[in-house]
Amino acid sequence: MQVNLLVGGPVDHLPPGLLQAKKNERWVGADMGAVRLCQAKIKPLLAVGDFDSATAEQVKLVTEASQAICSLPAKKDYTDTEVALLEIERRYHPEQIVVYGATGGRSDHFLANLFSVLRLDFPTFVPKVCFKDCQNEIRFYLPGSYTLTKLEEMSYLSFISLTPVTKLTLPDEKYQLFEQDLSLPTAYVSNEFVGESASFSFDSGVLCVIQSKDS
Repeated sequence: MQVNLLVGGPVDHLPPGLLQAKKNERWVGADMGAVRLCQAKIKPLLAVGDFDSATAEQVKLVTEASQAICSLPAKKDYTDTEVALLEIERRYHPEQIVVYGATGGRSDHFLANLFSVLRLDFPTFVPKVCFKDCQNEIRFYLPGSYTLTKLEEMSYLSFISLTPVTKLTLPDEKYQLFEQDLSLPTAYVSNEFVGESASFSFDSGVLCVIQSKDS
C-alpha cells in the first residue's frame, strides 16, 4: 500500500496533472497541502498542521472534507511534514510514502523536510519515504545492493551521505566508483545513467539518492 503526502510547496513544482491523475489514491495533506487536496475535491485520509497561513474559509473546508484531523500548535520545533510522516506510519503502515511538494519553494522548508527524515526511525521508516516533484525523485537507502530504473528524462544521479557511508560502489554508471567512503568533505558524488538502469551498493551508513533532469 502506498500513501501520498501533499505538503504546501508551490504548484509549479508538482508534476503536471498530478492530483487529477491520482485522485483515487490514498492522500494525506500537511498544512496548505491539505487545503489544496480539498480544493481539488480529494478527501484526505488525514489533514495535519497548524494552518496558520490558511484563511478561515480554507480551515472550514479542510475540517469538513477530511476524514481525520491532527491539529498542531503554531509554535513548535518540528514541521507539519514530520508529524504527517509519523502519523501516516502509525495509522496506516504503508509500504511506501511519496511526498509531493516538499522540494519546491523556500530552501529552508525543503531542508527541514529532508532532515525530518533523519529524525525518524531508520530501519523501519526511512526506506519507505520518497520525495517527488517535476524535476527530481529523492529516495533514502540503508546498506545493501540496489538497482535503479531510469525515470523519464531524469538522466542524472546524485549520491549524498546523510551519515558516513562506506564502500560505495557504482560499477555501471558513466563515472565508475569502487568501495568509496563518503564522509565530509567527500560526502557527495554526481553521476549519470549509461543505460536504462544503474546498480549501486554500500556497506554502512544512510544514503540519499537523487534522480534529476538537466533543466
